[in-house]
Amino acid sequence: MANNEMKMHGKNTMPMKHDDMPGMNHDDMAGMDHGKMNHDDMAGMDRHDMANMGHSHMDMDDMGGSDMMMHGGQMMHMGNLKQKFWVSLILSLPVLLLAPIMGLNRPAFEFGNSIQAWIVVLFDTILFFYGGAVFLKGAKAELQSKEPAMMTLIAMGITVSYVYSLYAFVANNFLHPATMVMDFSFELATLILIMLLGHWIEMNAVMGAGDALQKMAALLPKTAHRLMADGRTEDVPVSQLQVGESFQVRAGESIPADGQVTDGTSTVNESLVTGESAAVAKKTGDKVIGGATNNDGTLTVAITGTGKSGYLSQVMQLVQSAQQSKSSAESKADTVAKYLFYAALVVGLIAFLAWLPQGLDVAFARMVTVFIIACPHALGLAIPLVVARSTAIGAQNGLLIRNRQAIEASTQISHVLLDKTGTLTAGKFTVNALVPTNATDEKMLLARLAALESSSTHPLAQAIVGTAKRQNVAYQPATDTQNLPGVGIKGTIDGTQYTIVNAKYLTAHQIAFDEKSANEWASKGNSVSFLLQDNTVQGMVAEGDTIKPGAKELISGLQQRGITPVMLTGDNPQAAKHVADLLGLTQFHASLLPDDKQKMVAQYQKEGHHVIMVGDGVNDAPSLAQADIGVAIGAGTDVAIDSADVVLVKSDPHDILHFLDLAKITNRKMTQNLWWGAGYNILAIPLAAGILAFAGIILDPAVGAILMSLSTVIVAVNAMGLKASKIAA
Repeated sequence: MANNEMKMHGKNTMPMKHDDMPGMNHDDMAGMDHGKMNHDDMAGMDRHDMANMGHSHMDMDDMGGSDMMMHGGQMMHMGNLKQKFWVSLILSLPVLLLAPIMGLNRPAFEFGNSIQAWIVVLFDTILFFYGGAVFLKGAKAELQSKEPAMMTLIAMGITVSYVYSLYAFVANNFLHPATMVMDFSFELATLILIMLLGHWIEMNAVMGAGDALQKMAALLPKTAHRLMADGRTEDVPVSQLQVGESFQVRAGESIPADGQVTDGTSTVNESLVTGESAAVAKKTGDKVIGGATNNDGTLTVAITGTGKSGYLSQVMQLVQSAQQSKSSAESKADTVAKYLFYAALVVGLIAFLAWLPQGLDVAFARMVTVFIIACPHALGLAIPLVVARSTAIGAQNGLLIRNRQAIEASTQISHVLLDKTGTLTAGKFTVNALVPTNATDEKMLLARLAALESSSTHPLAQAIVGTAKRQNVAYQPATDTQNLPGVGIKGTIDGTQYTIVNAKYLTAHQIAFDEKSANEWASKGNSVSFLLQDNTVQGMVAEGDTIKPGAKELISGLQQRGITPVMLTGDNPQAAKHVADLLGLTQFHASLLPDDKQKMVAQYQKEGHHVIMVGDGVNDAPSLAQADIGVAIGAGTDVAIDSADVVLVKSDPHDILHFLDLAKITNRKMTQNLWWGAGYNILAIPLAAGILAFAGIILDPAVGAILMSLSTVIVAVNAMGLKASKIAA
C-alpha cells in the first residue's frame, strides 16, 4: 500500500492542547503533496466548489457500492448491479426453460421446431450484451492493467459460451451435421446470474468512496457575510471569498473559511473538525478553522486560507488520496481467479492441440469444454456469501463492516493506533476533584462554581453544573456574569463578586495558590480552575476526561493477541502518560497536530507494520483512510465513519477485539470456500481436457455441470456455518 507522505513547510511544531489547534499555521499546509486524485474532474476542485456544485461534476451515488468496482487497479462504472440482476433474471427465464440443461440433450420444455432455437439465441444475445456487459468492461480494465483476475475469467466463460452457442445454432439449424452440436446457453445464463448475484452481495459490503467527501463538504456553509469597506456586510457564495478579505460569523453559524479573529469574543465548537469535545474560547488574534461552529457572540475574521489552502480541503484530499491507494489491493478471490484464468487458457490450448489429430470439431469442442468448466460459479460466490454472513453477524454485535478487505487485512495487523479523546476516553469532562480553602467547604465551593457557570454552554461549565445537580447542591444563578476571554468568568453571588480563573491568571497577578496540588492534578490530564473572591483563592476544581469502559480490556486483549496498541493524542506528554499508565499502554505519542496522526500511520507502514487506526473526528479521517484498516467510533463524526472500514456502532472500544475474532473466523471460512471453489476447477479442468482419456475417462459437460452445482451448494452451506456465538465475549 502506498504511503501518502505530506511535505510540510514552516509547520507550527508547538505541542497541541485542546486550545492550541487554532494556533496552527493552516496556510503552511498548502505545500502538501496529496498525490493524484481519483477522478480528473476533481483534480482542480476546491472545497467550496464541492460545497456549492450540487455534485453535478461528480456523482457521489455512482461511487457507491452498487455502481463502482475496483479491478486490476482500475475504478470502473459498473451500472446498477441490483437492477441488472433482476432484469437478467427475467431475460434468462426463456433460456433456462428452453435450452438444453447443463449439457444434457433435452430442455425443460420443447416445442419441437426451430422457433425454440430462435428464441433461445435471441435471449442469449440480449443477456450477453446486457447482463454480461459488467464483466466484459471489467475484463477490459483488468487486461489493460495486465492483471487478469475474476472479471477476465468470467468474461472468458460467458464469451466462449455465447460464441459457441451461436455456432451450435448455425450448425444445427443450417448446416445439419451428422450429430447435434451441443450449445452452452444454459451455462451462459446461469453464469451471468450467479456472478451478478455474487457481485451485488459483495458490493453491498463495500464502502461508498464518496460519502466522506460529501460529509466534509457539508461542514461548510454555502454563503458567508463578507465585510465591506464601509463596515456593512454582504452575503456572498463561499467560493467567492479571497485571502485578505474579512467576514462576520454570527452565533450558531458555521465558519466559512480559515482565518484570524480581528474583533469579537466567542467560543467555537471544533469537535466536528478536530474530534475534541471542548469548546474553544476565541478572541482577537486567535485562529479559526473553516467548518467549525461559532457558539455565541459575533466574530470578525480575516481570511487566511480558502480553497486548497484551507484545512478542511487538505483533510478531504488526504482522505481521497489514502482511499485511492488502499482500494488497489488485490483480493484473495481475484488472485485465485487470475491463476485459474491462466491455467484454463493454457490447458484449453494444449487440449485443442492434443485432440486436433482427431478432427477440428473434436479439438474445438474439447477446448471449449475446458473454458466453460473453468467458469467460476462457486468461486464467484465463495467470498461474497461469507462476507454477507459475516457483516450480518457483525451488525448484530455492534460492528458495521463497510469494507470487505478489512477482514482480509486483519490477519497481518501488528499495531493498533488509537486516538485518545472519544476513543479510549469518553470525551466528556467530569469533576475529578474539589479542593476548598479558607474555611470554604466542598459543598459551598461547588455551589458557587455552579452559580457562576450555570449560564455557560462550555463543556467544563456543564460538568460543574451537572455535578451540583447530581449531588443535590442548591444554588442560585449568579448575576452580572461576564466572560473573561482566555481567563474564565466572573459574576455576583449574594452581593459578592466571584471569579473563576486559571493558574496563568493567578501567576500573572501574583495571587498565592497551592501550586503543588494544582500541578499534581494537571499532570493527571485535568483542567484546573480556581474560584476567587477579591484576590483570595476560595478553592480549586480539577476536571478531566474519563477512561471509557472496555478500554483497559481492549489494551490487554490486543497485547494477548501479540498486537501492539499505541495511543495518539494532542494532549501534553504528562496527561498522555497518565492515561497510558492507567490503561497499561507502553507506547504513546503526545502533542500531535491533527495532520500528524496520518503521518504517524504512514510512518508505521513505512517501517513494514500493518496498522489499524481507531478515531472519531474529522481530523482522524485521513489517518483512518491511510491505515490498512480504519475503525471509527460510532459516536464520532459522520466524516470519520464514512472514512472508515469498520464502525463500532456502540462506541465500545472493546468491540475491536470482537472484530478481530470475527475477522479470524471469517478468513478461515473464506479460505475454505476458496478451496472448494477452486478445488472443483483443479479437478475438472484436467479431466475436461482429456488427461485420463487413455483410461476411457473424459469429463462430460453434464457431469461437469453436476460438480459445478455441487461445489456451489457446498460453498453456500459452509458460509452459513459462520456463527455469531463464536465471537461473543
